[in-house]
Amino acid sequence: MTLAAPTTDPDDTVISRSYALTTVGMVALVFFAAFEALAVTTVMPQVARELDGVHLYAISFAAPLATGIVGMVVCGIWSDRRGPVPPLYASVVLFAFGLLVCGLAPTMEILVVGRLVQGLGAGALTVGLYVVVGQVYPARLQPSIFAGFAAAWVLPSLFGPSIAAFIAAQWGWEWVFLSVVGLVAVATTFVVPSLLGLRGRPEPTGARVPVGQLGWAAVAAVAVLSLDLLGSRPGLGLLFAAAAGAVVLVSVRHLVPPRTLSAARGLPSVVLTRGALGASFFCAEAYLPFVLQDHWGLSTGRAGLALAAAGICWASASQVQARLGARLTDERAMLVGTALLMAGAALSLLATGALLHPVVLMLGYALAAVGMGTAFPRTSVAMLRHSTERDRGFNSSALSIADSLGAALALALCGVTYAAVSRTDLSGVLGDPFAAVFTISVAWALVAHLASRRTPVS
Repeated sequence: MTLAAPTTDPDDTVISRSYALTTVGMVALVFFAAFEALAVTTVMPQVARELDGVHLYAISFAAPLATGIVGMVVCGIWSDRRGPVPPLYASVVLFAFGLLVCGLAPTMEILVVGRLVQGLGAGALTVGLYVVVGQVYPARLQPSIFAGFAAAWVLPSLFGPSIAAFIAAQWGWEWVFLSVVGLVAVATTFVVPSLLGLRGRPEPTGARVPVGQLGWAAVAAVAVLSLDLLGSRPGLGLLFAAAAGAVVLVSVRHLVPPRTLSAARGLPSVVLTRGALGASFFCAEAYLPFVLQDHWGLSTGRAGLALAAAGICWASASQVQARLGARLTDERAMLVGTALLMAGAALSLLATGALLHPVVLMLGYALAAVGMGTAFPRTSVAMLRHSTERDRGFNSSALSIADSLGAALALALCGVTYAAVSRTDLSGVLGDPFAAVFTISVAWALVAHLASRRTPVS
C-alpha cells in the first residue's frame, strides 16, 4: 500500500498556510546544521589548543563525514520500511545529543566521540528531510523547497564565522555547540504537525534491504576516514590512501543505483551528476582563500569576501531556477548548471595559472556558484521524480552519499596533488600546486556535465 499524494490548492506556495510551518521548520533545520558546520570550523583551533588535542584536529573534521555515510544509509532503509517519521525524529535526537557531548566534552577524545554521533545524526537528517519533501510537497513546489535548502546551506557563510567567533569570545567555545541544541529543538516543533499527518497514513512496505548494505556503508565510512588522514602523507601514506580510495569506489557501488559509476541513463546519471558537482565546487572552495592569500597577498577578511559573494550567487541562482519551475526542466537545469560550473572552474584555473587580477578568479568562482545554484537543487527534484514509495529513502540516501563521497574523494585527491606538486622543482603553471588543484576542479566539472547529458531517460 502506498501513500496518497497530498491534495493542494494549485495557487499554493511553500509559504502558503498549508506549508508555512513545515517550510520554516525544515529550512531552519538545514540552516542550523550548516551554521554549526561553519561555526565549528571557526572555533576548532581554539578547542584543540584548550583541550590539548591538536593531534586529533584532522579527525575531528573527518569523523562526522565518515559516520554521516552510515546515517544516510540507515535513514534510507528505515524510511523505505517504516516511513520517514521515526528516522527523522531519531536523526534530530542524535544530532542534538552529539552537539551536547561536544559542548560538555572535558577532553578532545570525548569531543571526537560527540562529533561521531553528531555526524551520524546529520547524515540521517539530510535523507529524512528529502523523504519528507517527497511526501508533503507536490512536484511543482519541490524546486522551491530545495532552493530554500540551498539558501539555508549557503547563507550562513556570510555571518556564521563571525557569530561563532563572538560567541566563543563572550561565553566560551562550548556555547557554539550548546546554543544550537535549543535552536534545533525549536525548529523541529515547527515540522511536527506535518509529521503527525504522515504518521496517520499507511506506511510503505519497502522490500527487505540486505544487511550487507549497512556493512558496505561502514566500510565506506572507515575508508573515507583513512583517506582524509593519509591523503597528504608521502611514501607509504600515499599507497594506503590510494588503497582507501579504491575501497571507497568499491563500496559506493553498493550504496547507489546500479550502473551509477558508468553513467547509465536516468537516475544513475542524476546521482553521478550530484556527486561530481560537489566534487568540483568544494575542492575549489577549500583552496580559494588559500590561493588569494598566497598568490595575491589578500588578507583573510578580503579573501573571505569571495566566499560570501559566491554564497549570494548560489542562493540567487537557486531562487531563479525555482521561479522558473516547469519552464526549466530538471534535465535542462542540470545541463546548464554544469556548463556554468565548468566555465567558472576553467576561468579560475586561467586566473591562477596566468596570475591574472584576483577579481578574475573571484568572478570564475562566482560563475561556478551560479552553476551550482542552478543544477544542485534540480538533482534532488529529479531524484524524487524517479523514485517511488518503495525506494524513495534509498534514492535519497544515494544522492546524499554521492554528494559526501564526491567531495571527500576530490578533497583527498587535491591534498595529494597539492603536496606532490609542492615538492617538485618545476616552474610556471606546471609547478603551481594551486593550478593543479583547479585543474582537478575542471575535470570534475566535465564529469558532471557529461553525466547531466544522460539524465533524460531517453
